[in-house]
Amino acid sequence: MLQEIIFKSEKYLTDGTETELRAQSNETKRATFLCGQLVGNSSSEALGVSARVRRGGIYGFSSTGEYSEESVRRVLDTARANAGILSHYARSSKGPLPPLEKGTRGLKESPVSVPQRAYLDACRELDAYVVGNCPGITSRTIVATSDTVEKVIATSDGYHAHVIIPRSYLYIFMSAETAEGIPVEVFKALGGHGTFDLNFPDLEEAKSVADQVYVETMKKKEAVYTEAGVKTVILSGTLAGMLAHEAVGHTVEADLVLGGSVAAHFLDQPVASEMVSLVDYAHTAFGEPAPLPVYVDDEGVAAKDAVLIENGILKGYMHNRESARHFGVEPTGNARSWLYSDEPLIRMRNTAILPGNDTLDDMIASIDDGYYFMETNNGQADMTGEFMFGITVGYEIKRGKLARPLHDTTISGVAFEMLKSVDMLSDQVSWSSSGFCGKKQRMPVSAGGPHVKCRLTVGGR
Repeated sequence: MLQEIIFKSEKYLTDGTETELRAQSNETKRATFLCGQLVGNSSSEALGVSARVRRGGIYGFSSTGEYSEESVRRVLDTARANAGILSHYARSSKGPLPPLEKGTRGLKESPVSVPQRAYLDACRELDAYVVGNCPGITSRTIVATSDTVEKVIATSDGYHAHVIIPRSYLYIFMSAETAEGIPVEVFKALGGHGTFDLNFPDLEEAKSVADQVYVETMKKKEAVYTEAGVKTVILSGTLAGMLAHEAVGHTVEADLVLGGSVAAHFLDQPVASEMVSLVDYAHTAFGEPAPLPVYVDDEGVAAKDAVLIENGILKGYMHNRESARHFGVEPTGNARSWLYSDEPLIRMRNTAILPGNDTLDDMIASIDDGYYFMETNNGQADMTGEFMFGITVGYEIKRGKLARPLHDTTISGVAFEMLKSVDMLSDQVSWSSSGFCGKKQRMPVSAGGPHVKCRLTVGGR
């Protein structure tokens, strides 16, 4: 656990500048078994402290891989000096940022560091289960991993906070071959917020997921190729979440809006069907804790939800303090950094499309000829909202019923055009929180949504 040394450093935050101090620890553990052989076994920790000082609209930043009262004073002095140096080259007429709500958020949980052996033992047990219960596969991979981010934040004019976000996951990969010798692969991840011992007190759920992966892998041996063209499709909640994050979310991060994203031109205009709403949740979603809750961001801002699309209308952006000042709104608490040596950037937290009132069965029954896409392995989008996602599990829909399984394929489109074609949303939301966003720095994020019926471009053979 990090000592709260920087809380004692308020005496150094008195020179009239806007100052942020952040001590941070990142602990990562991972074990990988390929076909029963240990091929990866790693544990790492990055620990240090940083300071960011704003003077006349110019920021100075400094960090060190040492955490002590002396190192806190040192990074503060260096950050102030850096701001002074930069002010000679980058003139700014910006005055102080609007004041923030002040307060303190103490540590709410004290997770333990799980021994590395627990990851190895889980992989071995799960691998043995796959060997004994999944005949006919050609390859298998089991990964156990966790990352825990702990931060102690002190600011001159915002919240002081001590927060920890632990998360842990198991990944299960299986491969097989079709009769023609074509390799097929399916994987699933399970886990979420919490340390490895709490998320996996036993492996019963993981074994059930392994059974699902095996069934999908065997079905995929009989897969057919998708027909290229614009199709009516149903996206699973996992894919809806990726769409929310990649294709829409990045375009409405205020720093990228200022950089020229397509969303800069559509504020308060229709960008989706009237049934579509999109929110970046801070810490609570649909009456429950969000998958990766953020209560205070790295600028000392008390985090709140950012309503992005409401009933099809683009209503706002995600902000840090600087962009909120520019747009004349309140900051949303989206300034986050991955390592102690990283500056805070505007990042998503828990981004989701809100559910509707339809059932998945009714959605499938409404399609005469289309596709149901369930799982993805990657996705990319640019600042125009144009996206392309890889699909790893899916099915044909023929005459209102699920038909043959599909080979891997791709889907693509332009987010604000595709969202206007949405005409059904399921009444259940599912989340995915195992990935990282890669905007300059890594960042744990979660994304989710209901099943979405829409039209988009599907790749062919």
